[in-house]
Formats: sequence, C-alpha cells, structure tokens
Amino acid sequence: MPPPDARRRLAGFVRLGHPFPSLLDGAATAAIATLAGADPWAAARLGASMVALQVSIGAVNDVLDARADAEHKPGKPIPAGLVGLDTARAVVVVSATIGLILAAPFGPGCVALAGLGLAIGYGYDLVAKGTSWSWLPFALGTPLLPVFAWFGATGRLPWTFAILLPLAVLAGTGLAIANARADLERDASAGLASVAGRLGPGRAWLVQAALLAAVVVIALGTLWGAAAAAPAVIAAVGGSLAIAAGIGWARGGEASAARRERAWEIEAVGVAVLATAWLAGIGDLR
Repeated sequence: MPPPDARRRLAGFVRLGHPFPSLLDGAATAAIATLAGADPWAAARLGASMVALQVSIGAVNDVLDARADAEHKPGKPIPAGLVGLDTARAVVVVSATIGLILAAPFGPGCVALAGLGLAIGYGYDLVAKGTSWSWLPFALGTPLLPVFAWFGATGRLPWTFAILLPLAVLAGTGLAIANARADLERDASAGLASVAGRLGPGRAWLVQAALLAAVVVIALGTLWGAAAAAPAVIAAVGGSLAIAAGIGWARGGEASAARRERAWEIEAVGVAVLATAWLAGIGDLR
C-alpha cells in the first residue's frame, strides 16, 4: 500500500481530471455506442476517448483557475500542492492526444467531432466560465456526446436525432445553470457574474427546473407515443425521477453549495440515463 502522501498525490492527480463528469460522459458514450450496434471493444474505445477528452478539458480548467483557487478553493489539487502546474499542463496535452488517437480508428469524422468537443470545452474554460454565457458550451457540448457516440459506431445519424438534439440542448442549458448555481458564492467572492448570478438564485432554480422538466415531459411523451418497450420506459422514468430529485434537493435558499453541487450531479446522472433509455426505446423507429 502506498504511503499517505503518495495516496494524497494520486487522489489529487485523479481529481485534476474532474472524474465525475469525465467518467459519466465516458459511460454514456459507451452505452450509446452499444445501442448503435458497436461491439464491446469499439464501445469501450469510444467511451475511453470521451473520458480522455473530458480529463483534458477538466485539467485546463484547473490550470487556468490555479491562482484564484489558491484564495477561494485551496483544497483543489494544484493550490494544495498535490499536482504541479507543469504536470497539469502535461495532463492537458497527453489526455487530449489520447482522446484523439482513440477516436482515429472510427474515421476522420469522429476525430473532427472529438476536436470540436475539445474546442467547446476549452472555450468554456477560457472564455465562458463565470460569465452570463457559461450555459452556451453546455448547450453545444451536451448534444455532441450522443452524436460522437452514434456516429463513431455507425458513421451516420438516424432521423430520431432531430428530436434528441434539441432536447440535449435544453438539458445542457439546464445543467449549466444548475452547475453555475452550485458555485454562486464562490463566483461572487471571485468577482465573477455567472449565468446563475445574473438570474439570481431563485430565478436560476426556476429556469433550470423548467428546462429539465420540459426535457422529461417531451422524452417520456415521445416514448409513450412510440409504444416503447417496458424496460426502456422504466429506465427513462428512473432517470426522470433522478432529475426531479436533484431539482427538488437544490431548491430553496437554505441549500448549501455542497448540496447544490450534489444535486447537479444527480441531475446529470438522470439526464444521461434518460437519454440512453430514450435511444433504446425508440430503436424500432430508426
């Protein structure tokens, strides 16, 4: 077993890549690729590519925020001294390279989508984070995930993505506001005016709740209209309940920043489950 300092450094190294969204996005990518018909090895490579791309984006975020984090979030890996700046920059480059290499066997279109995902993620880190436009990269990046997974697996997109992609934009915007709402106090202390800060905590909650509720209603309604199989409907209902639980848990001014962050994570898991179940449920319509 490694000594305590080594374990802390390893944990800091893992946290640098923002493991929750990175692993969630990778799992969703692999699941959607499997639904599209990819064999397990191909689905795993697409999922691993997405994880690597997200790790790069997360590491850029921490590199750019290192100075501010030293004052406002001293426990993060770089200000805590668990990961050096040079090491973090190397993680950015190596992870992005791995992600693109893993996408390469699926064709130039898949590599282009991976590159676009990196550009959107870096755009959030460099420009949009902490501004009233912080929702836009989420709104653009969320629909890109199922496109990357499905196109990587098949080289095409079914017509049902004409329904899925607008829903993904709504979901991404709702999750972006929920994410910004979790950081309200920290952004305010750093002098940043995020989308949640512009809206105010109460209105931000209402807007993200309305957006995610619309996604749930449309997704479940189209599954019902398509007479989807029971397992897909049950999974979709489960994802919807997770979304509702996250929305409810984050409600009210008394909710702490940590509670709002956990609520956002629950909503993100619910969206991923709902999207995957929706794709499985409308399989006969593709």
